[in-house]
Amino acid sequence: MLDYSNILSKKVQTIKPSGIRKFFDLLGERKDVISLTVGEPDFMTPYHIREVGIESLEKGRTFYTSNNGILELRSEICNYLNRRFGLTYNPKDEVIVTVGGSEAIDLGVRALIEPGDEVIIPQPSFVCYGPIVELAHGVPVYIETREEDNFKLTPEALKAAITPRTKLLILPFPNNPTGAILTRDELEAIAAVLRGTNIMVMSDEIYAELTYGIKHTSIATLDGMWERTITISGFSKAYAMTGWRLGYLAAPKELVTQMHKIHQYAIMCAPTVSQLAAIEALQNGDADIEMMAAEYNRRRKYILNGLRKIGIECFEAEGAFYVFPHIGKFGLSSDEFCQRLLDEKGVAIVPGTAFGDCGEGFARISYAYSVEHITTALDKLAEFTSTL
Repeated sequence: MLDYSNILSKKVQTIKPSGIRKFFDLLGERKDVISLTVGEPDFMTPYHIREVGIESLEKGRTFYTSNNGILELRSEICNYLNRRFGLTYNPKDEVIVTVGGSEAIDLGVRALIEPGDEVIIPQPSFVCYGPIVELAHGVPVYIETREEDNFKLTPEALKAAITPRTKLLILPFPNNPTGAILTRDELEAIAAVLRGTNIMVMSDEIYAELTYGIKHTSIATLDGMWERTITISGFSKAYAMTGWRLGYLAAPKELVTQMHKIHQYAIMCAPTVSQLAAIEALQNGDADIEMMAAEYNRRRKYILNGLRKIGIECFEAEGAFYVFPHIGKFGLSSDEFCQRLLDEKGVAIVPGTAFGDCGEGFARISYAYSVEHITTALDKLAEFTSTL
C-alpha cells in the first residue's frame, strides 16, 4: 500500500480545505435545508445573454480563441471599465480573459510572488487568497479588520504590516463576507501608504457593481496607482453568470505579458461560448445590472431589519450581497452556532471562521435569495435563538 503522505506535496497537504465548501457539502445530506450559504445570484442569466450562448452552439462556434480572449470581448471589457469606473486599458495587451475571477487571482499571485515574499491580506475575506499565496511559496500576512472600523482596512494597520519582504497587497473590497466597502477618500489614505514603495496591489472588484448608496471607486484611478494595480473582476455576480466561469484581469502591459505565459500553459483560453455571451452582457447588460442591484438592495434592507427584530446585531453592509451578523452573545462558537442551526432548524449559514480566525463570533448570511426564502430562514433563526 502506497504511503501517499510521502508522495503528495507537503505544501498541498498543509493547506486547509475551503471552510465555505466544507459546510456547504453538509447540505448534501439534507433535503429539507433552507440555505443562505452560497454567494450565487438566484437570478437566471438574462435571456438576451443566454440567447447569444445558445446561438453560438447552434452555429458551431466552439473553437479555441486567442489565449488572452476574443479581441472583441477584451475591447468591450475596456469600454465597460472606462464607462462604469473611469479606468483606461489597452485591449490588445493589458487584459486577459480568465476562467473565473479565481484564475485571475492565481495568475497575479504566481506572476509576482517568489519564495518568502509577503502578501498582505485583510480579513475576514474570501477564502482563496491565502492558499493561493501559499501555493506560490509566499507568506500570507493577515490584517484583522474590526467591526468598530466597519471592517475597513485602515492606513495605520497597513503601515504596521509592511516589512522589507512585502510584495503585494490584496484589496478585497467590496468585501465578501462583511459587505464593507472603501470610499475614495479611504482608498486615497491606503494609496498614500503605498506610494514610494514597490508594493503592488491586487484589487478584487468582483462586487464593484453591487454597492448601495456610494458608487465603487477603483484604486487604480488614483494618482500613481494604475501602474502598481492588477484589477480583477468577472461576470458571475453582476450578470448572474456564475456557471459560465468567466473573469478577467486588467493591468499594465509589463505585468500582463508575464501573466499571459502562466495562463497560456495552465488554461490555454477561457470557454468560447462564455466569451461570446459576455460580449452581449457588456454591450447590452447595464439595465440588467441596475435591476438586480436594486433587488439586492431591497433584500439587504429586509434582512438587516429582520435580524434586528430578532435581537441580532449586524454591521450594515454597503456592498456585495452578504451580511455578517454578530452571534457571539449566544455563547456558542461560530461553528457550533451554525451546526446547531442546521441540525435543529434546517437553516444553513456559514461560520465566520471560514473567512479567517477573526471571523469568530460572526456568521455570513447571503441575501442572494428570494425574500420568501429569506423570510422563512429568519423565522427559523428566531425560533432557534429564542432557545439559547
